[in-house]
Amino acid sequence: MKALVISGGGSKGAFAGGVAEYLIKVKQKKYDIFVGSSVGSILISHLALNKIELLKYIFTHVSNKDIYNIMPFRIIHKKGQSTTKINHLNTIKAFLKGSSTFGESKNLRQLIQRFYTPSDFEQLKKSSKIFFTVSNITQQKVEYFYANQSNYDDFCDMMWASANLVPFMSLLTKNGNQYADGGFGAHIPVMQAISQGATEIDVIILDKEIKDDKIKISKNPFETLMGIFKFMANQSSLKDILLGKLQGIQSKIDIKLWFAPEKLTENALNFNTKQMTGWWQQGFEYARKENPVCHCFLPNGKVHSF
Repeated sequence: MKALVISGGGSKGAFAGGVAEYLIKVKQKKYDIFVGSSVGSILISHLALNKIELLKYIFTHVSNKDIYNIMPFRIIHKKGQSTTKINHLNTIKAFLKGSSTFGESKNLRQLIQRFYTPSDFEQLKKSSKIFFTVSNITQQKVEYFYANQSNYDDFCDMMWASANLVPFMSLLTKNGNQYADGGFGAHIPVMQAISQGATEIDVIILDKEIKDDKIKISKNPFETLMGIFKFMANQSSLKDILLGKLQGIQSKIDIKLWFAPEKLTENALNFNTKQMTGWWQQGFEYARKENPVCHCFLPNGKVHSF
């Protein structure tokens, strides 16, 4: 069985969309299993339905106002440099509302329900196996949410929770538990694909393979927290990749890792439409370059891949 796994990465999910578009539309890969974490959980459902054009529209048109009803940060542009700082006014607003986080992402929950219809959900339950990770903060464990074992509202809730990087986004309280970003526990959930019987796996990872970039010195609480979360995500990624590779070798599973060729952004919580449009195309071109469908020889002797 073939599986597609997509890591967490916020707005960088647009890059993963471009890679997936190439694999599914150009390479004609048909996956039996889809596993996602955080933004990967939002991507995999439309990919499983082969609604790539709609997914591309979403990821190239979404902006911060489509994600946040209370935006926890503000971006300051000065002398060609961008600095992200806590939006203190909005943070106070969130606290006055009784929120347990600095910001709220209820607009993202509405966006999910607008683009994932009940009929889409019913179709998903009849097709591929769809899994995404959520972090159960109350019980301190990672859970894998399976479309076939849920109803439509639960499916949308858990997809939303998987993509919520707290404390900047909303914390979902449901059935006596609180749920947050799946990436906290399984940033690259390749082991779930293996446990479901996958023998050939494409893993899209929204970070560079060699993390040789230093995090810039923090100048405010937002940058400090983001630096900590990046450190945690890097450690989780290393564990996920190592376990996946070891299990793949032992079980003779073909695992192909698709890393981002460069650092895409310092702040993956910022949803910039122009930037994300570029990342989608960059992901598509990167996949085409790394794994061309075929070669043709031009009259001048050069090789053209397409």
